[in-house]
Amino acid sequence: MSSNLDVLYRQVIMDHYKNPRNKGELDGTSLTIDMNNPTCGDRIHLTIKVENGIVVDAKFDGEGCSISMSSASMMTEAIKGKPIENAIKISKAFSDLMQGKDVDEDNLDLGDIEALQGVCKFPARIKCAMLSWKALEKGLGQE
Repeated sequence: MSSNLDVLYRQVIMDHYKNPRNKGELDGTSLTIDMNNPTCGDRIHLTIKVENGIVVDAKFDGEGCSISMSSASMMTEAIKGKPIENAIKISKAFSDLMQGKDVDEDNLDLGDIEALQGVCKFPARIKCAMLSWKALEKGLGQE
């Protein structure tokens, strides 16, 4: 990865960390998933509202490092308005990205999520990035 791209990706990650999107909790009938990463102390509280097979809204709360919190922010942005099947496809693509595998981006719009691709070089941080995605898969019955 070029150093300019590296700097840009770091800026995107820090922007999501400092200005998280969809932070909070959904009221009413929503799926609620709580997960944590005991090795580093990251915690995620994810609420998802699904109607007619579409993820109509998603919010998160929790605490953790910049990677786990920015990943949760990016994830909620990526899945809102998507059919459950697409949300799962994005989650699987993110998992592949974290394993250093090539992702077919032509069929998926990963948006800001691509900024996290450098995390795969740091195995200890992959669990941080994956925490909210694991919560999503658990909530949608895919774990």
